[in-house]
Amino acid sequence: MDDGLLARLVAEERELVFPRFTSDDALAIGLSIVEAANARGAAIACDISRSGQQLFHWSSDGCAPDHDQWLQRKSRVVQRFHMSSAQLGERLRANGLTLESRYGVSFADYAPAGGAFPIRIRDVGVVGAVAVSGLSRDEDHALVTDAIRAHLVRSGVL
Repeated sequence: MDDGLLARLVAEERELVFPRFTSDDALAIGLSIVEAANARGAAIACDISRSGQQLFHWSSDGCAPDHDQWLQRKSRVVQRFHMSSAQLGERLRANGLTLESRYGVSFADYAPAGGAFPIRIRDVGVVGAVAVSGLSRDEDHALVTDAIRAHLVRSGVL
């Protein structure tokens, strides 16, 4: 188990907390992710949802419909477990477990791979997810967390 990685993932989730989350926040974060992906020449899909409502969705040229399935599966991890898909994946790997063996849920429905991060509102909890699919699990996760962190800095929260 990589205790350092797990500690970093947990610390990110404590740090990247919103005072509120609006449609404008979703748009700003989504556009930031699109810009970063375009700068890298990366074909990705991105989805941002709050309380079951899709606020932002984008797929780059060259992105397969399969990416949308990955977005949904990663986001379900956040919705059910209230942690990033990267953190759940790392916890399972560290303990030699699968979703099926630990939680009785199917990998066909949930993807514990980096790329979905909780929208956590201070004093409220998890209300949605920002998700990316198309790169490696670590790169998907970093694309999301970098965009959220930059948005919180611009907003004066961090």
